[in-house]
Amino acid sequence: MRIAYLDCASGISGDMTLAALVDAGVDVAKIQMGIDSLGLEGCRLVVEEVSRKGFRAKQVTVEHPPEHVHRHLSDIHGMIDESSLSDDVKRLAKQIFQRLGEAEAKVHGTTIEKVHFHEVGAVDSIADIVGAAIGWDALGVQRVHCSSVPTGTGFVQIAHGRCSIPAPATGELLKGIPLAVSTVEAELTTPTGAAILATIVQGYGPLPAMSIDTIGYGAGHRDLGEQPNLLRLVVGEASDESADHGAEHVWIVETTVDDATGELIAYCCSRLFEAGALDVHTTAVQMKKGRPGITLSVLCETAHLARIEQLLLSETTTLGIRKWPATRTTLRRERQQVETAWGVVEGVVAHRGEDRLTFSPEYESCRAVAMEKGVPLTDVYEAARRAFQG
Repeated sequence: MRIAYLDCASGISGDMTLAALVDAGVDVAKIQMGIDSLGLEGCRLVVEEVSRKGFRAKQVTVEHPPEHVHRHLSDIHGMIDESSLSDDVKRLAKQIFQRLGEAEAKVHGTTIEKVHFHEVGAVDSIADIVGAAIGWDALGVQRVHCSSVPTGTGFVQIAHGRCSIPAPATGELLKGIPLAVSTVEAELTTPTGAAILATIVQGYGPLPAMSIDTIGYGAGHRDLGEQPNLLRLVVGEASDESADHGAEHVWIVETTVDDATGELIAYCCSRLFEAGALDVHTTAVQMKKGRPGITLSVLCETAHLARIEQLLLSETTTLGIRKWPATRTTLRRERQQVETAWGVVEGVVAHRGEDRLTFSPEYESCRAVAMEKGVPLTDVYEAARRAFQG
């Protein structure tokens, strides 16, 4: 299993994450191409090699013309939806922004629809988050671990005034994440960095047992007096002890309702996937007094559990939910494209043994080809499978 470990000795921010991904081998041109498709005029990534306390690292700076725009979450989602990013990247970027929006809404006592994104709605923050989503997708890791996270101490000036560290939204995003003691008088972990962690990390603790392939160093833009201002990204293959032969610890969350329409259930399912659910399915059941009902079952990681619970309670008519921990075993897999007579189709390759690979075409990719070329969807599926088999 390919895994990554974030060593956040000096915290984490969006630009540090992006720089560490680039230093670990992600093509910055691919990231730039994705950001260009957002319609942010004049937005350019500048990558430099820098030194922090004698250690070499990459630093990424987002250059763009000045602007004075306060965006809502819907504005940012619209930019992402209309871009040329892959479905997986769109989903991840929107999940990160969703978490930011929820945190901002909570600390300001408003709704997520009314939140004005200030710092995190600026061009550089949008580029950091979308760029990070592109980078994580390109890195192809199946699981992300992380160290305990220092926030720093002192105060930070934000759009709402002078606030103690961690900033209110950062503190909200770090709920449930183990923090490390730090006496550094600086904002080490930003809201963007905290949102990335809260979205992608499945486990916290020391470096897991693994065989290291590459290490990326991302530098922050300031020098710290006490320590190198670096985020270290370690990428490699999990050992048997770490991977537990492909086993992962997850949660199963369920609720049963008998007074919700099909449209409400479908809407809730889509929101659950956006919130990071690994799988969502429904089961028809018969309830008390012969009433037909639906059991809604969700599989998720610990990092997304609280959000999944909140969505089930707010987006369905249920009065309660059930949950329990479980272990799942997964096959090693990676994304791959195949060329058919009608164009490129994306899919997932699964390793089912040393010499046995299977290819599952992605529905959205097949659907797009079928619609564009006017051919049956089943024909596209079959053509993609044949193309993979050679």
